[in-house]
Amino acid sequence: MQAEAIAPRRRFGRTITKFVGNRSAVLGGAVVLVFVLLAAGAPLFSTHDPFQASFTTIRHAPSAEFWFGSDELGRDVYSRMLYGARASLLAGMISVSIALLVGVPFGLVAGFYGGWADAVISRITEAMLAIPFLILAIALAAFLGPSLSNAMIAIGLSATPIFIRLTRGQALAIKTEDYVEGARAIGLPNHLIMTRYIFPNVLPPIVVQATITVATAIIAEASLSFLGLGQQPPNPSWGSMLNTAKNFMSQAPWMSVFPGGAIFLVVLGFNLLGDGLRDALDPRDH
Repeated sequence: MQAEAIAPRRRFGRTITKFVGNRSAVLGGAVVLVFVLLAAGAPLFSTHDPFQASFTTIRHAPSAEFWFGSDELGRDVYSRMLYGARASLLAGMISVSIALLVGVPFGLVAGFYGGWADAVISRITEAMLAIPFLILAIALAAFLGPSLSNAMIAIGLSATPIFIRLTRGQALAIKTEDYVEGARAIGLPNHLIMTRYIFPNVLPPIVVQATITVATAIIAEASLSFLGLGQQPPNPSWGSMLNTAKNFMSQAPWMSVFPGGAIFLVVLGFNLLGDGLRDALDPRDH
């Protein structure tokens, strides 16, 4: 019993050691952490009211007063980016949470029970996967109506098939393991087998996929906001800021450079973090 208790600790220690030893993963985690802290502390870090317009400071270039310049209404781009980070990161996190809450249970049921349940869930999943992710998200967001909350629901539902397919595949492989057969032999009910034996072992790849999907969701939210289907004015988001900036590319290029750079950095951070978690959680190395 003591050895069984020590083994998970050793695996956890090796996972942490491997992750910390991966410089790109640590860099990605640091980038994500910085953006999360800036978004959470937006009222503390902002230098101006992000909603305050001023016709005397329209499209001012970056300066000591306006670090990232001002926009077409004289609002501080830096302060609006901080508050826009809240919308973009929140959209990524909540969208993936919706996809996990819907996709993982259906994937477990399909992979564990098989039969007609697997056939129905798999056919619906394949039909959704046949539609490009962004096209499906745009269609759902247009149907639900333009708002940040509806955009998050649309992105979450569009990402659900990814988690259904991943969870189903993992469950199909794990349910044939000896320890699962042993649990069946001693009479454990199916719901306990799924929660105690199947789910904990499918969790690592799900965590990795969720981290990478957050980056995809942030890009999707920016795309929806750019099209007017996401965050609505005057509330800022990086996508809506780019939508406005496209009209002033020659007069005020900073209006697009900084939001676009922020999207690039945070997406890169989540991708590096996801790749690092994939390597650290690889069971072949434990």
